[in-house]
Amino acid sequence: MMKKLYMGVVVALVSAVQSVAAAGLDGSSKFLCASVDVMECLPTTGCNRVAADDVDIPRFIQVDVKNKQIVTGISDDKRKTAIERVETVDGKLMLQGAEDGREGGDRDGVGWTLSVSEDSGDMVMTASGDGVAFVVFGACTTM
Repeated sequence: MMKKLYMGVVVALVSAVQSVAAAGLDGSSKFLCASVDVMECLPTTGCNRVAADDVDIPRFIQVDVKNKQIVTGISDDKRKTAIERVETVDGKLMLQGAEDGREGGDRDGVGWTLSVSEDSGDMVMTASGDGVAFVVFGACTTM
C-alpha cells in the first residue's frame, strides 16, 4: 500500500514539474534551449553525429518570441538572429528565419526552423545551406 502511495506522489510531482517547465514555451515568455545531439548531413556521405562546437552550433540559445529575436553565444561572442515567422502547429511552437552567416565572404548563410513542443519542451532545430543541412535535437525551459 505504501509503495502505491509513493508512486502516486512521484507521478503527481513529475506531472507538476513538467507543467511548470513547459509553461511559457508557447512564446509568451523568454526561454532557453540546449543543444543535445547534432547531426550534419551532406549529399554524398549522408548524416553523421558531430560535436556542436565542431560545426559552430551553439550549445544554448535564448529565445524571445515577443521581440522576435534569438541570442546565442556567451558574452564575448554573442550573436543575434531575427525570428521572421512564428506559428503554433499541433502543440508545437514553430519559429523560422534565415541568417547570412559570419563575416568574411563565406557562403555560410542558412535558412532555419526551430520546433519546440509546448508540453514537453523537446526541441528540434534544422538549418540548411549550400550542400549541407544540420539537425539539432535538444530541450527548452523557461528562464
